[in-house]
Amino acid sequence: MIIYGLETCPLCARAQKTLNDAGIKTTLRDVRAEPLTEAEIATLYAQFGDRMVDTNTNDYRSLGMWLKNSETDAQILAQPKVMARPIIQNGDDWHLGWDDDVRSALI
Repeated sequence: MIIYGLETCPLCARAQKTLNDAGIKTTLRDVRAEPLTEAEIATLYAQFGDRMVDTNTNDYRSLGMWLKNSETDAQILAQPKVMARPIIQNGDDWHLGWDDDVRSALI
């Protein structure tokens, strides 16, 4: 199982710890250290659409107007921290966030 997020993201760490404690092997891919490719972003966009970008963060608010009005892929390529997280890949299944529904689906 792959968790796409940030090494410093508390929610990503919580998801990884909970899954690991449940005996599920996970890998955290820090999208800042290893940015998503355009093809990966397209795959994720097909799953989640504009929900991929967390517009409530300071990182999003600090984007220039041009980027705020750009497509999701351009926003994430320019500033990976604006990606909503975690995004969890479990085989062919994808999950966005870490709430009770996602936990129930994975554990």
